[in-house]
Parts: sequence; C-alpha cells; structure tokens
Amino acid sequence: MKKLLLLTVFMVSLFTNAQVKLTGVVKDSVGEPLEMANVLAINKVTNKIASYGFTDTKGFYKLNVDKNATILLKISYVGMKSSDFTIETKSAEIVTNVMLAFDNALDGINIVSKMPVTVKGDTIVYNADSFQNGSERKLEDVLKKLPGVEINDNGEIEVEGKTVEKVMIDGKDFFDGDTKLAAKNIPSNALDKIEVLRNYADVSQLSGVQNNEDRVAINIKLKEGKKNFWFGDITAGAGNAPDETLYLLQPKLFYYSPKYTINVIGDVNNMGEVVLDRGDIRSFSGGFRSQSPSNGTNLSLASAGIGFLTANARNANRIETKLTAMNFSYSPNAKLDLSGFLIFSSNSNGQQNNVATDYIDPLTPDENTESTTDQTSNTGLFKFSADYKQNARKQFNYDLIGRFTNEYRTDDVASDVLSNITEKENATPYTINQNFSYFYTANEKNIFALEAKHLLQDEDPFYVASLEKDSYVDEAETLGLDKEPSSSNLLYTLEQDRRVKSNQLDVKLDYYNILNDKSNLNFVVGTIQSKQNFDSKFFQILDDGSESIPTGTIPEEDARAFTNDTEYGFSDLYAGLRYRLKAGIFTFTPGFTLHAYDVKNTQYETEIFKDQFQKFFPELSIIAQFKQSESLQFSYKQEVNFTDVNKLARGIVANSYNSFYYGNHELDNAHLHNVNLNYSSFNLFNYTNVFARLNYKKTIDQINSNIIFEPGSVVSTSTSLNSPFDNESFTGSARVGKTFNKIKTSLGANLGYSKTYQSLNNAFNTNKLFSQGYNASVSTNFNKAPNVSLGYKLSFSDQDNSAREAVVKGITNAPSISFDAYVWNSLTIRSDFSYNEVKQDGVVANSFKSLDASFSYRKGKDAKWEYELVGSNLLASGSRASVNTTNIAFTINETFILPRFVSLRVKYQL
Repeated sequence: MKKLLLLTVFMVSLFTNAQVKLTGVVKDSVGEPLEMANVLAINKVTNKIASYGFTDTKGFYKLNVDKNATILLKISYVGMKSSDFTIETKSAEIVTNVMLAFDNALDGINIVSKMPVTVKGDTIVYNADSFQNGSERKLEDVLKKLPGVEINDNGEIEVEGKTVEKVMIDGKDFFDGDTKLAAKNIPSNALDKIEVLRNYADVSQLSGVQNNEDRVAINIKLKEGKKNFWFGDITAGAGNAPDETLYLLQPKLFYYSPKYTINVIGDVNNMGEVVLDRGDIRSFSGGFRSQSPSNGTNLSLASAGIGFLTANARNANRIETKLTAMNFSYSPNAKLDLSGFLIFSSNSNGQQNNVATDYIDPLTPDENTESTTDQTSNTGLFKFSADYKQNARKQFNYDLIGRFTNEYRTDDVASDVLSNITEKENATPYTINQNFSYFYTANEKNIFALEAKHLLQDEDPFYVASLEKDSYVDEAETLGLDKEPSSSNLLYTLEQDRRVKSNQLDVKLDYYNILNDKSNLNFVVGTIQSKQNFDSKFFQILDDGSESIPTGTIPEEDARAFTNDTEYGFSDLYAGLRYRLKAGIFTFTPGFTLHAYDVKNTQYETEIFKDQFQKFFPELSIIAQFKQSESLQFSYKQEVNFTDVNKLARGIVANSYNSFYYGNHELDNAHLHNVNLNYSSFNLFNYTNVFARLNYKKTIDQINSNIIFEPGSVVSTSTSLNSPFDNESFTGSARVGKTFNKIKTSLGANLGYSKTYQSLNNAFNTNKLFSQGYNASVSTNFNKAPNVSLGYKLSFSDQDNSAREAVVKGITNAPSISFDAYVWNSLTIRSDFSYNEVKQDGVVANSFKSLDASFSYRKGKDAKWEYELVGSNLLASGSRASVNTTNIAFTINETFILPRFVSLRVKYQL
C-alpha cells in the first residue's frame, strides 16, 4: 500500500513539474471583468485539448499546459466575439490579458462545444469524451471522473452532496425511480454530453414559484451515430468455482428516436453481480414526487413482510440473479408522452452467519448463534405514465405503478442458549400506486396544482418455527404452550398467519398567487385518508395436526392475546399558507399549516378507541444565493409522525423465535422539531466543490419500545410506548472536492450525536451515541498513463448506555486502492483492493481483505468483439465481520461470503 502511494505521489509530482502556467484577465470593451468566460488551450501539434478553465469574479484565469509546446489559446463569452492566440511555452509563466468586443454573432458556440465543462444557467454540461481514456465501459465509470459528481456507497449518483433523483436520455426518463440501472448499464461509448440539471423542476409552470435547490437530475445526450439505431452490448460468460459452475448472460439493448425509445436489460448469473437487490425493488418509486412541499404529516405504512436479508457479494455465500427489464417511451404527437417499464427480478441466495451477542441486561445470558439462510424473492414491477400538455397553461400527468412479489425464506439456527431452531417464512404481497396531477396557469398571476395519490397494499406473511422443547421450557410456560406430556415429539411447532390490508388516499390543491416578480403566495388545502385492517393468529400445531391457541399471560389472560382483529382509520384535513419573497441574495419562505386529525382504532370489533385533535405547524426557509453556484440554506419545520396499525394491534405477534411483540392502542403521535443548515459551492474557476450539512432534531413523545426478557433467557416480549423524555439528535457532514488538472481529490467528514431512551425490563435507560467518520480520496484521470484511485475511511463510535458501566468504543479502518490502464489501444487492466479492520474497545474484532481484477481485450475502441477475464475475491477471503451497537445489545456478526470466482466473458457490441 505504501509503495503504491509513493508511486502515485511521484507520478503526480512528475506530471506537475513538466507544466507551465498560463494566466491573465478577461474584460469586456468597457473594462469590466467577465466572470465564467471560457478559456481553452489546444496543443497545435496533437490538435488535442491541453487544458481548459473559466474566469473568476475578477475575470482572472489560470491554466497549466506542457512546457515547450505550441498552444492555441481560445477565449470566448456568450454575446461577444472570441479571441485566439498562438503561444510558444517555455519554462516561465505566461501572462495574456484579453479584451472581448460585443458581437451578436454566436461564433463562440463551436468553442463552447469543445470545452470539457460548460455552465448554462443552472445546468452543468460535461463533454463525455474529455473524461474518457478508453478503460471506461459504463456510465458510472465516466461519472466517477467528473468534478462535483460522486457515486456513494449505495451506488446512487450524488452531485454536490445531493442525490440525483432521475436519469434521462435525450429528455426521456430511463427507468424512472432508480439511478443505478442507468449508471451500471448505459454504455460509455454512446455518451456525448452529460447534463447536470440543478434546481430541477419537471413542471415548468412551478419553477418560478418554488424552491428547488435540493433537486438534481441528469440528462444524457447521445452521440449522433446512436440515434435511430439499436446500440448496446451482449455479454456471455462462464467460469469455475470451488463448488459450482459459473454462468452469466447480460444483454443490454437501446433504441432512441425522436418519437419512441426502447431499452431492454437482461441479467442471468450466479457470480454475485446484482444490479437491483430486493431493497432496490421495494423502494422503486417509479419517480413520482410531489411537486409541493410536505405539509407536516408523516404517516408511514410499515412493511409487515418477512425479514428478507439483502444479499450481495460481500454478505452472501450463494447468489443467483435473474433480471428482465424493459423501459419504453412513445410520443404520438407534440402534446402527449406515454412511457413506462416492466421489470421481473428473481434473487435467490444463501447466507451463513455466526453472531456473538452481548446483552446490556446483566440477567440476560450472552448468546452465540450459527445460522444458515436460504431465501428467494420473485418480483414483478410495472409502471405506465401518461403526460399530456394541452398547451403552455395546462398539463395532466397520470402514473400507475404496481409491484407483485412471491418470496420465501428458511433459517436453520444453532444457539448455545436455545439449541436448534428452524424458521420458515413466505409471503405474496402486492402494492398498487396511482398518481394523478393537473397543473393549470389561469394567467400570469395565478397557478393551480392538483395532486392525488392512492395506495392499495396487501401483505400476507406466514411464519413457522420449530423449537426444541428441552431448551424452551420457561419460554413455553410464559407463552402458555401445550406441552403434550404423552407426546414423543421433541419439538414445538409454532405458526403465525398475518394479513395486513392498507388503503390510503392523499389529495391536495395548491394555489399560487404571484404578487410581483419578487414574491408570491402559496395557499394549500388537502387531506390524507387511510384505512388499515390487521388480522393475525399465532398458534401451536399439536401432534394430531390440530391447532391450539396458547393461553399465556401476556399481555392478558385471554385467548384473544394471540389473535388480532384490528381496524385503524386515520384522517387529516389541513390548510396552509406560505409566502415567498426574494430580497437581494436572500429568498425567505415563512409559512404554516393547520391540521385537524381524527384517528380511530377498533380492536376485536367491540373495543373502540378514538382521538380528535388539532395541530399548528410553523415553518421557515431562508436561502442565501451568494453566487450562481454557491448558496446557504436554512430551514425549520415542525412535523408529526403517526404510527400504523402494526403497532396498535394488541395481540401477540412473533417477529422471530426469540422476539414477540404486542401493540399499544393508546399510542400518541410523535412531535418533531427539525432544523437544517446546508451550504453548497461549486467553483469552476478552481474546480473546487464544497458542501456541508447540519441537522438538529428533537422528538417529543417518541414511540419507543419496552423490551422485557424472560428471566435467564434471550427470549423477549416487547410493546411500544411514548417516551416520557425527549429524544435528540445532531448530525453534521462536509465534503471538499478539488480537481487539479488530471488529479481529483476529495476530503469528507461526518459527525453524529444522539440521546435516546429505551425501556428495558420496565426501566428506562439513557443511550448516548457519538460517532465520527472521516474519508479521503485521490484519483487520477490521465489519457495515456495508468490511473490510480486511493481511498481511506476512518470511523469512531462511542456508546454510553446507563445500563452499562463502561463506554463501548469502536474503530473501523478501511483503506482501498483501484487501478486501471488502457494500453496498446486494446488491453484494459483493472483491479480493486480494499481492506477493512474493525476494533472494539481496542481489540481487533475482525479484518477483511478483498481483491478483484479484470483483463479486457478488444482490437481498438470501436471493435465489435471484446474478451474479458474476470476474477473476484482473488484472496479467497472466507468471511467478514460487522459490529453493531444497539440500545439492548452489542453484537459481532461474522458473515461468510462468495468464494474466489474466475470467469471468462465475451462481449459483442452493436
């Protein structure tokens, strides 16, 4: 690692010492400095871009170019006549001041089109070829090299610290609702321009009356040769592994024309390459986002589905993936756009975990478990959208999104406390969303926006657990299980059937009254209507196959304690007002909403609990726009969090063999105070981007759990209650990125402090958690020389729980290095190495090394055929560990991973 670091420093130093500075000031004909003028240096011998940049607020520019070269310096500014200079560089700095004359002829367009980066208002345009050296294959490979753009640990695209919400190709949505599919599948050789759309507004009528500073989208401009033709690639591969034969087939085909588009992505492999995991599929929103701010009510419908584990190459020992995805758009005329997608995903995987659990409660024995898991999730996802723009004043949008799933899971657990346990779960849930919106501009002063969302959800998880009677003695007594003394059966068989149906409607009408070019009013009225039904039955299967309802004493001596028949109704009627005012560099948006709530839950058809109350929520947003690409945002908001029926149903529900839950029908909503401060800056003059965030949250009546452990056992029952103490959290994060010609650097940090309360065995404990994280990276982007990317992450966590005598301290070190080179105009070499070390209280809990590499050969960049040798987990690491600290326990989880894989792949490019 040290040798590679020294080599990188040497290469950077050598590259820097071989260059000379070009500086100067650009002014207009009356002597005023020109900010953001384009400055382009072209090597006249190679006819390639030697350097580029922009002027700052004082019109100053600075470029680094090769010594002893003939440079054509081109300077342009929109609306002015460009200037060209031929310069012979030696070893001394060269100063060239320029004065541009006004000219309506747009002769600067050709110059701008060659610039690697240009800015047009809120849009940053990257010339894709300027950031490619031949080793790139997909969009994400190019995005990683762009100034101000990052791919985070979740595979999402971030710009200036903000998550990109959608990717479009030539203005058409690409699998709207998820950016991973775009980043990992769009071929890099099809890219012409990458447009980053800041302050993005997909409804143009509302762009002037709303604050969209947190919204970012990306639009891809295709090369001319990729339009009206099919393009893409098909990859097939095979390989060998210790216990199985490897296979892979990945067709990725694209067709774009002005009238319609078709994208087809397929993936069948058992090599651990997962494009969309189960979590991605379940969170796939289809891209629908409300066009007006949240109005203070948070009603989340919790998933009652099975505890499916997300699998990837670093936490599973078997992964089989099948994915078929098609995205389309069709524009029969200039007013109507039809689009949608169909996705089928099948993920089957196996996991093996060894977990050591140290419970905070001194009376609860520590537990060591060894578990194996086999799980399969089959999901179908579809979306259909229709956008009709009758004219510049009227727009209709409609979306229909559905998800249907069939999933099942089996766990075999060996516990040193409860012996052997087998758990089985299966579910066939579905969700259907409909979204309708209508935007109407009555005149230049009045705009109306009507939005309606409807959700229909049905979940039916079924759970079975088999437990050894000899190790489940006191627990069986508490649950009231039938011990069947005459039985020779050594196992308890417990089953649970649940059904949760949800029906929710959210409608709101916004009216914008534009007072003048500096201010506007926003009146909003709306409602949220929700109805849920929760039915469940927890029972024991006896030797004769009959069902027996337990007769335990929790939460009451009643057979109904192990069944649920609950109906939950929720109603929110609200109205609000916001005033938006621009004053100099500031934009002020104070406002408030008034809410009338009506909640009702009925238990067992006879026990009815009602509550009606009103709330007033103030809010304030202040934006200071120092420059076009530099801003400071402050926001304060009050909100309420409502629970759903899962936490209200009073009967026992089994979460797992050692965790049982019963709801609390008297739960109140939690009240939140939320304060945010965000700073963002992107300076194209020196290619520095800075962003920082601070957040403070105070939660009153936080819904917490009261966990009660069976004496001397790891089995617990829990319920929910409103905390009598206020929970608080403070988080902060910052990142500074700077590009030095061909060197991209980044430095980041995050801090977090939280103070929460947990009821354990009917006694509240105070839990304070302080976390710190630091990260740094350096990467090169040379056109011919090999490129190296170095990264280092360091994190600290200190947990102070009042039930423990000592503070639990954790440290994680994670250096990484990646290498890629494109040599002989045919061979691409890539490697990625990472190391992760976890320490707990000064003792190394686990260390993990990973090395992946690939060698790709194609006869020139435009060759149709490519051959690739791919190796993953080349160090044959068998497992990795993670440390988790919660309010009830400290755990070390050792996870076994995929073995060493080596495969040969053949790719054909259309």
